[in-house]
Amino acid sequence: MNKPVIIFCATALGKSVLDIFKSNQVVVYGFLDDDKKLHDTEIEEVTVLGATDDASFLKIIGKDCDAFIASDDNKWKASMIRSLREEREAMPVNAIHSTAQISPSAVLHHGSLIAQGVRIGANAKVGNHCILHAGAIIDFDATIGDFVQIGAGSIINSAVVIEDGAFVGSGATIVSGVTIGQNARVGAGSVVIGEVGKKSTVFGNPAQKVK
Repeated sequence: MNKPVIIFCATALGKSVLDIFKSNQVVVYGFLDDDKKLHDTEIEEVTVLGATDDASFLKIIGKDCDAFIASDDNKWKASMIRSLREEREAMPVNAIHSTAQISPSAVLHHGSLIAQGVRIGANAKVGNHCILHAGAIIDFDATIGDFVQIGAGSIINSAVVIEDGAFVGSGATIVSGVTIGQNARVGAGSVVIGEVGKKSTVFGNPAQKVK
């Protein structure tokens, strides 16, 4: 990655992304955030330049600058990504911490946050615009869909499939071969030993459906 990066959202997640880019000596051009109180302030000497729809900064994305969208609001994030692709023909880059361990045979798509200490095993696949928090383990042959969030210290065992938009809380364990359905939610610390249906929420050890 040779271009500087603009980070969308100067939230706690945005600060984490700044740390990731700094760990790789990537220059962060600035933040864009819709909170006007943050405009012209600095975060670790990086300026909050303006709003996320500020054309004067958006116009440099693609040719002169890359972008990363640091939000866990999947609906808003998807909207911003569509805008970047349609208007700037640009796709958000990955933010991968220098301490992450990723197998050479793993496949990473676009716009994902891979935090410190994450481990991704052989032949694992990670989709677009995911968030893998610190210390998460994605074992071999696991498949992670788009817009998935996996909490700190979670263990996703071999051949697990996590479908688009799913959320796995911190410290959860998903046993080998299990499928977590689209937009499903797994509570923090849960141990999932069976299939989790689309839009279902499960919690506990072993995890049970929450009604």
